[in-house]
Amino acid sequence: MPPKPATATQPASTLIDQRIADLADWRGAVLARMRALIHEAAPDVVEEWKWMGTPVWSLGGILCTGESYKAAVKLTFLKGASLPDPARLFNASLDGNARRAIDIHEGDTLDADAFKALIRAAVELNAAKPAGKKPSAGSKAK
Repeated sequence: MPPKPATATQPASTLIDQRIADLADWRGAVLARMRALIHEAAPDVVEEWKWMGTPVWSLGGILCTGESYKAAVKLTFLKGASLPDPARLFNASLDGNARRAIDIHEGDTLDADAFKALIRAAVELNAAKPAGKKPSAGSKAK
């Protein structure tokens, strides 16, 4: 069954609920579980619906996106390359300078505590103030 078209008037949470229901297989269950873990790790997280149908979780900036493909649910962390990953959850998009992703395939298990720690680290990174820029050689400080 094709997904129902999203309307701009529906809240993101409703659209994400609908995406999970439309998947109606292991991918919906995985996306629902990961969504719940995100909310446990960051209770103030904001759900968004971007890029023509991508669930996005933000808090002080984007934490991660949740995309579903035929063979995987992909959770992409926009600043993943800057996050500690001692449990080595990141298993995709490892070559980029900024993003890292977790691909979850049917039957995979994911360490819930390690995932929540990753979400909390992403929240902390978004909350950190960027270091002040040093004036370039040709400019004068005021």
